[in-house]
Amino acid sequence: MATESSESEEEGKIRGGNDKLIVDDDLREMGKNAAWSVSSCKPGNGVNTLRDDNLETYWQSDGLQPHLINIQFQKKVRLQLVALYVDFKLDESYTPSKISVRAGDGFHNLKEVKSVELVKPSGWVSISLSGTDPRETFVNTFMLQIAMLSNHLNGRDTHIRQIKVYGPRPNPIPRQPFQFTSTEFITYSTLR
Repeated sequence: MATESSESEEEGKIRGGNDKLIVDDDLREMGKNAAWSVSSCKPGNGVNTLRDDNLETYWQSDGLQPHLINIQFQKKVRLQLVALYVDFKLDESYTPSKISVRAGDGFHNLKEVKSVELVKPSGWVSISLSGTDPRETFVNTFMLQIAMLSNHLNGRDTHIRQIKVYGPRPNPIPRQPFQFTSTEFITYSTLR
C-alpha cells in the first residue's frame, strides 16, 4: 500500500495530500499497459496530460458532470491503488470534491468499488481499491473508470493533473509463497 493521505474510512473523506508520491516497492505502475480515454476535454488539455509526468499540465473536462476517465486493459489485471494529483490552491473550483471509482469488464457492467470525498486536496491523493474484507486487497478487472461527481465551490469543469494506477508486482518464481530479492537466493530457490 502507499502512504495514505489522512483518510478516515468511516466517512470516506480524504484531506490534504502529499507533495511526493510514496508507493510501496511491492506495487508497480500499470497505467502504461492501458488505453486511456475521457468523456470530454478542452483543446490542449486532453487525456495525454494525465500521463505526461508534468504537474504543471492538467486534463480539463468540458461539459456536464459526471466527468469520466476510462482506463481499459487488454487482459484482466489486478489493481490495488489509484493515485491522483490535484491542487485546490491552484485550481479552486476546478478541483473535484466527490470521486467514484468503478471497475468491470467494460462499460456495460461497471460497479462502484470506492467512493471518496476530497476536502481541499493539494498534492498526491491515494485511493486504495481494497475492500472491507482483509482478503480483498485488490480489484481484478479489465476496466477502471474514475468519475468526478462534483467539484469544490460548485465548479462545473474538472482539473486533474496526474493519475497513476498501481497493482501488485508479480512473483518472479511461480508457486512460491514468498519473494527473494537477492540474485544468490533466487539461484538456489528451487530443488531439482
